[in-house]
Amino acid sequence: MLIIGIAGGTGSGKTTVVQQIVEELPKDEVCIISQDSYYRDISHLPYEERVKINFDHPQAIDFDLLVSHLKELRNGNSFEQPVYSFVDHNRTGETVTTFPKKVIIVEGILILTHPEIRKMFDVKLFVHADSDERLIRRLKRDIAERGRDLEEVLHRYQTTLKPMHQQFIEPTKEFADIIIPTNRYNTVAVNLIRSIIHQKLA
Repeated sequence: MLIIGIAGGTGSGKTTVVQQIVEELPKDEVCIISQDSYYRDISHLPYEERVKINFDHPQAIDFDLLVSHLKELRNGNSFEQPVYSFVDHNRTGETVTTFPKKVIIVEGILILTHPEIRKMFDVKLFVHADSDERLIRRLKRDIAERGRDLEEVLHRYQTTLKPMHQQFIEPTKEFADIIIPTNRYNTVAVNLIRSIIHQKLA
């Protein structure tokens, strides 16, 4: 089993990199785990309180649960992965059964901030993109897919996203084995990752 961690700021292109990596791997040999599934359960809070939470701080993530789930995979066991709703700012109560595979990809903005999880990764990647590019991608995604309006996205970017990126996410570059710039399609970097995967699985 090979566990790969892919970090990077919001809108940096992590999802695109993941897709490029897995498109040549057999579907039955890879599973993807998103950090977003591990936002803490805040069902006890009303919606008005949930929207005020800083979701870009490491404390917003239930890392203990993620660690336990990765250990389950290492031991050859399946687990129930939570399902998160960005519209409701909370877990839905539903789960997805996740089975151990040859390649496990864990992606999220904060996954390299946690020492125990870092140790579980065989390969650590950091996806880098220009801050203006990340903001544009975030605007498009949150308005189109998450029911946000322009003012809300810009306010959250200025008050939490940008300062949290500078404090917690950008410094985790130093833990990465490979840094992938995604302001353009990076064929060389993606092919390198694929080669590493095939070599380690061989």
